[in-house]
Amino acid sequence: MGESEIERRLVEGIRELGGRAFKWVSPGNGGVPDRIVVLPGCPAVFVELKTATGKLTSLQRLQLKRLRDMGQDVRVLYGERETESFLGECKEKLRDGV
Repeated sequence: MGESEIERRLVEGIRELGGRAFKWVSPGNGGVPDRIVVLPGCPAVFVELKTATGKLTSLQRLQLKRLRDMGQDVRVLYGERETESFLGECKEKLRDGV
């Protein structure tokens, strides 16, 4: 499964849960995560999507570290399996009111 298909599955899955997975484009700030996931009543999560064998660039690693250093929840999801697992985690958060 390609990265665009994985991204589409994330967007659809989050929408089904009542949330949004906003595409993040930040001019002048290459390497930012692909999506900002927002669910009702939950903190935002920055998500970088990769194929199962994909690799982060050095710029992506730097941008993810910057976000984490500011206390942000940042995830790198490799492939369909990790994306589905993340969607399951989101569903549990909503169910548990976290």
